[in-house]
Amino acid sequence: MDNVELVRGAYAAFAAGDVPAVLQLLDPNVEWYEAEHNPYSPGKAFVGPQAVLEGVVARLPQDFDGFKIDVQRLVGCGETVLAECRYGGTAKATGEPFDLQAAHVWDFRDGKVVRWQQYLDTWAWARTFGTSDAQ
Repeated sequence: MDNVELVRGAYAAFAAGDVPAVLQLLDPNVEWYEAEHNPYSPGKAFVGPQAVLEGVVARLPQDFDGFKIDVQRLVGCGETVLAECRYGGTAKATGEPFDLQAAHVWDFRDGKVVRWQQYLDTWAWARTFGTSDAQ
């Protein structure tokens, strides 16, 4: 299976609530970077699947109702896959629905994700969390 299909499968598993299938794709030493200025970002990488689970995935249902990732496009570039997507759901902090643009960069080695980077509209994300007074 090529890397684009692995990523497509990861998004499908996430949508189905199959978190173990997503975590299985991650290298034991994966470096997972949330976008800068994202409330989920600790300012450094989450290292390893357990850190990703605790620092990101497990927090989503605490903060959002109906969180989803709508993949718009996947582009394979050898060992790297680029994903254009949109996040949707309702923020529990504000009760407001959201539809935000995001991009993910997945880097593979030997069929496992060794690095993941999120790019995000952090201004809109902050508004989703109710932490920005920006209009």
